[in-house]
Amino acid sequence: MTKNTSRVQPADALMRQARRHPFRVATLAAAFSLFALYVAWHEAHGPGARHNDELPILQARADDNAQPADGAAMPAAAAGGDLVKRGEYLARAGDCVACHTADKARPYAGGLQINTPFGTIVTPNITPDPDTGIGRWNDADFLRAMHEGIGKSGERLYPAFPYAEYTKVTDQDVLAIRAYLNTLTPIHYAPPANSLKFPFNQRWLMVFWNLFNFTEGRFVPDPKQSAEWNRGAYLVEGLAHCEECHTPRNFMQGLKSSSRFSGEVQAGWHAYNITPDKNSGVGNWSDDELVSYLSTGAAPGRANAAGPMAEVVSDSTQYLTHEDLGSIVKYLRTVPAVSGGEVRARDQWGHPADAVTALRGTAITGVNGAQLFVANCATCHNWTGQGVGASAPGAYPSLIHNSAVGAGDANNLTMVILHGVSRTTKDADVLMPAFGNELTDEQVAAITNYVTQQFGNPQSTVTADQVAKLRTQQ
Repeated sequence: MTKNTSRVQPADALMRQARRHPFRVATLAAAFSLFALYVAWHEAHGPGARHNDELPILQARADDNAQPADGAAMPAAAAGGDLVKRGEYLARAGDCVACHTADKARPYAGGLQINTPFGTIVTPNITPDPDTGIGRWNDADFLRAMHEGIGKSGERLYPAFPYAEYTKVTDQDVLAIRAYLNTLTPIHYAPPANSLKFPFNQRWLMVFWNLFNFTEGRFVPDPKQSAEWNRGAYLVEGLAHCEECHTPRNFMQGLKSSSRFSGEVQAGWHAYNITPDKNSGVGNWSDDELVSYLSTGAAPGRANAAGPMAEVVSDSTQYLTHEDLGSIVKYLRTVPAVSGGEVRARDQWGHPADAVTALRGTAITGVNGAQLFVANCATCHNWTGQGVGASAPGAYPSLIHNSAVGAGDANNLTMVILHGVSRTTKDADVLMPAFGNELTDEQVAAITNYVTQQFGNPQSTVTADQVAKLRTQQ
């Protein structure tokens, strides 16, 4: 028999070890202190605690007449078609399909790769398939994932899934979404595993991320505000999770609460400032223009949705009722205005070009932005940059008074040239071809700089090296 030689170290030995490795001991002590703080917080705010913030509010709805009044129980009939219909509307408000669909032939089956500073996260299958989806999840599992960021097996979810916002959604609405997802065709598909660097592949570390960046709890209506404002706040802060794209992030990739909605770059695209600041934000837009942009993707003389925002309009906001879109605008009008330092609004730049006349009879040498613009862009946008079709739903937009052209950086304009535009709404099917495979980085830079010089903010330029980096962005 082998003798067990392990024993507890005496106190003086521990003290000597602490003196030899002070940094290691301090680090362990700090980690234990953070964990203790989290445990205390969880005891006070965990799933067993009762919150005053779980009050029902006037919720987003697809059919006002079919929904219960505030605080009323869902009628028995709603457990069927009405509940599913409501869940479909709410799933659209949350734009669930965008992240959980990599292949449009397999909607909601996951597999979309999301690049983060810590590695690649792959979205899961949320169809009711029992083996690869959420078919074996019960209501409690689904509620815990949405409200606490914890999966069925108790694993910590990564905040690429916006549970920091979804935690504000009421139980009734979360279960309506689940009812809708249960009606989807089960798709047997297991997405690839995440590819995260150590130590970020250790899910238990999310305990500490949550400690600093997550507050669990349902939305609390502000009694000083109107029902319309509260509904807008509920949507913007909860299901629509607008901050996930439009708010800068801290070093832990949590949201900077001090700069809410002031804009951020996501995968190469600039999600612009949407605070009421008149120069940096949307303070000079009318309510009707904001509603039009969210419902159609276009606000003539202001902006045209492209990239991720075009997907948001196509998959989500175009399906929201006029009442809910108006509520979103009502709420955004009241968030603190944040100035990005711009002295002129993005949509207030530009004038028609006449440079094309200078090209006549001129021998072109090297890469010339004006020549490339006339050859590749003028057919749709006119050589003057004024577009074709004015404000018609399928118009080719003007490059004058255009947010992407007048922005302080040329990211979105460059990305549009590289990757094109695809936006389908009930009003129009908008398509701009991608030129990334047709033009070199130097040529794309030349067109971009010509467009900003002629029709937009002349201080906004891009280099061929910057184009090369943007070309690789998803």
